[in-house]
Amino acid sequence: MKYKSQKVAYWFFALSMLLFGLQIIYGFIMGFAHAGFDVLHDVIPFNTARAVHTNLLVVWLLSGFMGAAYYIIPEEAQRELVSVKLAYVQLISLAVVGVISIIGFHFNYWEGRKFLEIPRPLDYLVVVNVLLFLGLILTTLFKGKRRTTTALVLSMGLLFAALLYLPGMLPFDSQVMDSFFRWWVVHLWVEGVWELIMGGILSFLLIKLTGVDREVIEKWLYVIVGLTFLSGVLGTGHHYYYIGVNKIWLIVGGIFSALEPLAFLAMALFAVNMYRKGEKKHPNKLALFWTLGAAIVSFIGAGLLGFAHTLPQTNLYTHGTLVTAMHGHLAFWGAYAMIVLAIISYSLPNMTGRKLYESTRGRMAFWMSNIGMIGMTVAFGVAGVVQVYLERRMKMEFMEVQKEVEVHFVVLIICATLFLTGITLYMIDFYKHGKPTDEALEATSN
Repeated sequence: MKYKSQKVAYWFFALSMLLFGLQIIYGFIMGFAHAGFDVLHDVIPFNTARAVHTNLLVVWLLSGFMGAAYYIIPEEAQRELVSVKLAYVQLISLAVVGVISIIGFHFNYWEGRKFLEIPRPLDYLVVVNVLLFLGLILTTLFKGKRRTTTALVLSMGLLFAALLYLPGMLPFDSQVMDSFFRWWVVHLWVEGVWELIMGGILSFLLIKLTGVDREVIEKWLYVIVGLTFLSGVLGTGHHYYYIGVNKIWLIVGGIFSALEPLAFLAMALFAVNMYRKGEKKHPNKLALFWTLGAAIVSFIGAGLLGFAHTLPQTNLYTHGTLVTAMHGHLAFWGAYAMIVLAIISYSLPNMTGRKLYESTRGRMAFWMSNIGMIGMTVAFGVAGVVQVYLERRMKMEFMEVQKEVEVHFVVLIICATLFLTGITLYMIDFYKHGKPTDEALEATSN
């Protein structure tokens, strides 16, 4: 059953696509700077480009998650969204936060806290925005005819994501205390509650695309939620090795960091197993590609590559190097970007009535973007290993090492160009679908 208020999701997805494109542009600026062609330094210094690049990542993914919730919750609750007008108000305020933040970064108006650079006054607007979003989603869910596990896990992830933003707003005079609570936002988002959001979206897509019984899929979802909390929450300790906390965090962080890949392995096995059990031959193979790809690539990027350098004995050398960038790029791409692109690929034909997933452009977008991202990951990895050896073992100066790894960023730029080509094809498909219509939603309901 489809609902007219699901059209709201389209505009959140459109904002995501715009911000995603901007993020890639700033990524290229950083890539060329790393390769020795920092021609924009006087206009856009590297630190500004980095802040914009990482914060755009957060905002476009949040916009994608919100769009996913606005599409999924009415269908799972079996009722219209309680207020479409307020959802559009929330969308506009989210876009305003993003635009003001980007402008502020270019004028050096930001908080000097890595990954949480957004100017403090905007934090309060973010809180109001998220409270409005949660109010709409939770009210719709609890006024609905049913409350499914899929909807509850998705809503729980979104609620906890909002609550865990608050520790990042607390002021501290101590650098150690500030860093301690900053990781409550950064780590517990990306390696905790965002995994619940991913699990909820993944569950919804597998129910729709495979035809496997809802009860079977949602039982697997409970397993994933348990593994996520067990490993992700205590795995926060691997960020605490060097900030002056008790040595117990070496043990706790090391052990539970080693368990974190299990949650992603469970997701990968969950997705592939449900696909193999499925008897339903859904025509939208493109959405299925992105869904299975998200589960598998997240296991490699977030699980295996994360494990490869978070144990204390390894992290002693890799901490703060390009090895982290290797893990971070493939992890965010697989776990979160691909699941957003999956829900867009599934929902867009239903909202517009146009089945462009039958074209070859969408499949080219999938393969080119993934091959390009894998190439970028390899380039980051090789550059990171070289950096670790020269800087941490051979004791070379930081800037000398950066000169030595420039050639690897030439390779990265080539791979990033392939990635950009794939994403461009995806965006062409997005806009070619046209705007959502009531008629299309009514047609897919029948």
